[in-house]
Amino acid sequence: MPDAFTVEVHGRADGFAQTITTGAHRLHSDEPVSAGGTDTGPDPYALLLSALGSCTSMTIAMVARRRKWPLEAVTVRLRHSRVHDKDCEGCEEAPRRLERIDREVVLTGPLDDQQRASLLAIAEKCPVHRTLTANVVIETRLAG
Repeated sequence: MPDAFTVEVHGRADGFAQTITTGAHRLHSDEPVSAGGTDTGPDPYALLLSALGSCTSMTIAMVARRRKWPLEAVTVRLRHSRVHDKDCEGCEEAPRRLERIDREVVLTGPLDDQQRASLLAIAEKCPVHRTLTANVVIETRLAG
Protein backbone atom coordinates (compact mmCIF):
# COMPACT_ATOMS: atom_id res chain seq x y z
CA MET A 1 0.00 0.00 0.00
CA PRO A 2 1.33 3.48 -0.82
CA ASP A 3 2.23 5.87 1.98
CA ALA A 4 -0.08 8.75 2.93
CA PHE A 5 1.62 11.11 0.45
CA THR A 6 1.48 8.83 -2.58
CA VAL A 7 -1.46 8.17 -4.83
CA GLU A 8 -1.34 4.86 -6.67
CA VAL A 9 -3.62 4.19 -9.62
CA HIS A 10 -4.03 0.70 -11.08
CA GLY A 11 -6.03 -0.36 -14.10
CA ARG A 12 -6.20 -3.30 -16.44
CA ALA A 13 -5.35 -2.90 -20.11
CA ASP A 14 -8.74 -4.24 -21.23
CA GLY A 15 -10.81 -1.25 -20.05
CA PHE A 16 -10.89 2.15 -18.40
CA ALA A 17 -11.82 1.22 -14.80
CA GLN A 18 -9.15 2.28 -12.29
CA THR A 19 -8.58 1.62 -8.60
CA ILE A 20 -7.03 4.55 -6.75
CA THR A 21 -5.30 4.03 -3.41
CA THR A 22 -4.14 6.89 -1.22
CA GLY A 23 -3.24 6.16 2.37
CA ALA A 24 -6.03 4.02 3.83
CA HIS A 25 -8.53 5.18 1.19
CA ARG A 26 -9.64 3.38 -1.95
CA LEU A 27 -11.49 5.15 -4.76
CA HIS A 28 -12.53 4.22 -8.28
CA SER A 29 -12.41 6.02 -11.60
CA ASP A 30 -13.78 5.05 -14.98
CA GLU A 31 -15.29 6.44 -18.13
CA PRO A 32 -19.03 6.49 -18.82
CA VAL A 33 -20.53 3.66 -20.87
CA SER A 34 -20.99 6.12 -23.76
CA ALA A 35 -17.18 6.50 -23.91
CA GLY A 36 -16.46 2.78 -23.69
CA GLY A 37 -16.14 2.51 -19.93
CA THR A 38 -18.23 0.68 -17.35
CA ASP A 39 -19.13 3.77 -15.27
CA THR A 40 -17.84 2.28 -12.00
CA GLY A 41 -16.63 5.69 -10.82
CA PRO A 42 -16.23 9.31 -11.84
CA ASP A 43 -14.12 10.15 -14.87
CA PRO A 44 -10.69 11.75 -14.37
CA TYR A 45 -11.98 15.30 -14.98
CA ALA A 46 -14.69 14.81 -12.34
CA LEU A 47 -11.99 13.73 -9.91
CA LEU A 48 -9.92 16.81 -10.79
CA LEU A 49 -12.93 19.07 -10.23
CA SER A 50 -13.68 17.21 -6.98
CA ALA A 51 -10.19 17.97 -5.72
CA LEU A 52 -10.57 21.66 -6.56
CA GLY A 53 -14.07 21.86 -5.08
CA SER A 54 -13.08 20.05 -1.89
CA CYS A 55 -10.04 22.22 -1.38
CA THR A 56 -12.04 25.38 -2.08
CA SER A 57 -14.72 24.44 0.44
CA MET A 58 -12.22 23.38 3.11
CA THR A 59 -10.14 26.55 2.71
CA ILE A 60 -13.16 28.86 2.89
CA ALA A 61 -14.53 27.05 5.96
CA MET A 62 -11.15 27.11 7.69
CA VAL A 63 -10.81 30.87 7.21
CA ALA A 64 -14.37 31.49 8.42
CA ARG A 65 -13.71 29.40 11.56
CA ARG A 66 -10.49 31.29 12.29
CA ARG A 67 -12.27 34.62 11.91
CA LYS A 68 -15.26 33.33 13.92
CA TRP A 69 -17.66 34.28 11.11
CA PRO A 70 -21.15 32.73 11.03
CA LEU A 71 -20.59 30.46 8.02
CA GLU A 72 -22.81 27.38 8.22
CA ALA A 73 -21.96 25.55 4.99
CA VAL A 74 -20.12 25.86 1.70
CA THR A 75 -21.25 24.37 -1.61
CA VAL A 76 -18.97 24.47 -4.64
CA ARG A 77 -20.23 23.62 -8.13
CA LEU A 78 -17.68 23.12 -10.90
CA ARG A 79 -17.77 22.49 -14.63
CA HIS A 80 -14.91 21.82 -17.01
CA SER A 81 -15.00 22.81 -20.66
CA ARG A 82 -12.71 23.62 -23.53
CA VAL A 83 -13.19 27.00 -25.18
CA HIS A 84 -11.63 28.68 -28.18
CA ASP A 85 -8.85 31.09 -27.28
CA LYS A 86 -10.49 34.29 -28.58
CA ASP A 87 -7.29 36.23 -27.96
CA CYS A 88 -5.69 34.29 -30.78
CA GLU A 89 -8.34 34.95 -33.45
CA GLY A 90 -6.62 36.42 -36.47
CA CYS A 91 -3.24 35.08 -35.40
CA GLU A 92 -1.08 33.39 -37.99
CA GLU A 93 -0.79 30.26 -35.89
CA ALA A 94 -3.55 27.67 -35.73
CA PRO A 95 -6.46 28.43 -33.37
CA ARG A 96 -5.84 27.31 -29.83
CA ARG A 97 -8.22 25.99 -27.22
CA LEU A 98 -8.21 26.84 -23.54
CA GLU A 99 -9.16 24.58 -20.68
CA ARG A 100 -11.79 26.34 -18.58
CA ILE A 101 -13.16 25.60 -15.13
CA ASP A 102 -16.26 27.46 -14.00
CA ARG A 103 -16.60 27.49 -10.22
CA GLU A 104 -19.67 28.68 -8.33
CA VAL A 105 -19.49 29.08 -4.56
CA VAL A 106 -22.58 29.12 -2.35
CA LEU A 107 -22.05 30.41 1.20
CA THR A 108 -24.78 29.53 3.68
CA GLY A 109 -25.11 31.52 6.88
CA PRO A 110 -25.79 35.06 8.12
CA LEU A 111 -22.67 36.62 6.59
CA ASP A 112 -22.53 40.28 5.60
CA ASP A 113 -21.51 41.39 2.10
CA GLN A 114 -17.92 42.12 3.12
CA GLN A 115 -17.51 38.68 4.72
CA ARG A 116 -18.96 37.00 1.60
CA ALA A 117 -16.60 38.94 -0.68
CA SER A 118 -13.62 38.10 1.51
CA LEU A 119 -14.48 34.39 1.58
CA LEU A 120 -14.98 34.34 -2.18
CA ALA A 121 -11.51 35.85 -2.63
CA ILE A 122 -10.12 33.07 -0.44
CA ALA A 123 -11.27 30.54 -3.07
CA GLU A 124 -8.45 31.78 -5.31
CA LYS A 125 -5.95 30.92 -2.57
CA CYS A 126 -6.82 27.29 -1.96
CA PRO A 127 -3.75 25.09 -2.52
CA VAL A 128 -5.28 23.06 -5.37
CA HIS A 129 -6.32 26.26 -7.19
CA ARG A 130 -2.77 27.54 -6.84
CA THR A 131 -1.37 24.27 -8.17
CA LEU A 132 -3.68 24.24 -11.17
CA THR A 133 -2.82 27.82 -12.10
CA ALA A 134 0.94 27.47 -11.50
CA ASN A 135 3.60 26.42 -13.96
CA VAL A 136 3.46 22.72 -13.09
CA VAL A 137 6.22 20.33 -14.09
CA ILE A 138 5.27 16.66 -14.29
CA GLU A 139 8.26 14.32 -14.45
CA THR A 140 7.44 10.82 -15.68
CA ARG A 141 9.75 7.84 -15.56
CA LEU A 142 9.32 4.15 -16.23
CA ALA A 143 9.58 2.05 -13.06
CA GLY A 144 10.83 -1.53 -13.00
